[in-house]
Amino acid sequence: MNRLLNQTYYHNSVFDYLFALGAIIIGLLLLRSFKHVFFNRFKNWVKGTKTHIDDLAVEGIDRFLMPALYFAIIHAGISYLTLSEKAQNLLSVVTTMVITFLFVRLISSTILLLLKSYVRKQSRGEEKVKQLGGLMLIINAVIWMVGLLFLFDNMGYNVTTIITGLGIGGIAIALAAQNILGDVFNYFVIFFDRPFETGDFIVIDDKSGTVDYIGIKTTRVKSLSGELLVFANSDLTKSRIHNYKQMVRRRVVFKITVTYQTSLENMKEIPGLIEGIVKEHSPVEFDRSHFMNYGDSSLDYETCYYVLSDQYNKYMDIQQSINFRIFEEFQKRGIEFAYPTRTLFVVNDGTEAQEEPMPRRNASGF
Repeated sequence: MNRLLNQTYYHNSVFDYLFALGAIIIGLLLLRSFKHVFFNRFKNWVKGTKTHIDDLAVEGIDRFLMPALYFAIIHAGISYLTLSEKAQNLLSVVTTMVITFLFVRLISSTILLLLKSYVRKQSRGEEKVKQLGGLMLIINAVIWMVGLLFLFDNMGYNVTTIITGLGIGGIAIALAAQNILGDVFNYFVIFFDRPFETGDFIVIDDKSGTVDYIGIKTTRVKSLSGELLVFANSDLTKSRIHNYKQMVRRRVVFKITVTYQTSLENMKEIPGLIEGIVKEHSPVEFDRSHFMNYGDSSLDYETCYYVLSDQYNKYMDIQQSINFRIFEEFQKRGIEFAYPTRTLFVVNDGTEAQEEPMPRRNASGF
């Protein structure tokens, strides 16, 4: 048995190989047991707290420290052996790659957690967190690019040459994909400036709907008729956008017209009558009602009030009820609504001129 254990292969005895392997296995088992028994319980307890600093610490331990300890155990076991120069160089390269990978992963996770913590503090934070995917994709690309340059530099490559090549290639790509890059930069404008967010009802030119998703290149809006409208981010930042998120009340202005045959007494009564009708409804704030001007064939009144709600259906229900009540009260008082008319004078020889009201025709003759 001793003879077998003392046999040497590649500068190490069988005993050395078994000792290194046993040390690695025991170390991994102990670390795994510690993670399942203690660390996972601590991680679940931290999730129940309200602070986010401990979340960052736990995430750092889980994504960087624990994998680093696993690799450190394996590295220590292998380092116990007597390695050739090529094996030493290979181990050094692998160590550099693992450390770079873990470090980049730690930075990426930390930035993501900080962004999530910042966004969740805002109104409708959970909806905004869903928009971080595109931003983190770009941030991760930059972080991994820097990490790879660091790795190549430590491996002895000329990083200056690589950066120069990337710069020339980047210029070529930028010229070939100007529209795509423009949409990407406008994604950052939308994300940080917040002209709209997911869930907001917006109107762009003659299109309207609820923002469903904000992506790196496009933004998707679900229209009232059900279809999905897809806008390039560049088009949105160049457009005039009506965002109804901040609207807490809706200003309503409407006009009614009555005939010139309306008596002076009824004319003076109409503003107060409309005011009373508007104030019957809730939630409504009355502003004004006035006899505005003399029209071509009517006496014109203008009324303004506010619906203290941002719901369009609520506004339409109130306006409909007001219209019914105005029609009802006008019928009781014999007040007639005006419609476009004109007076035609017919003169015959030997007869007096006669007045005959006729309906006004529109441009099509009807």
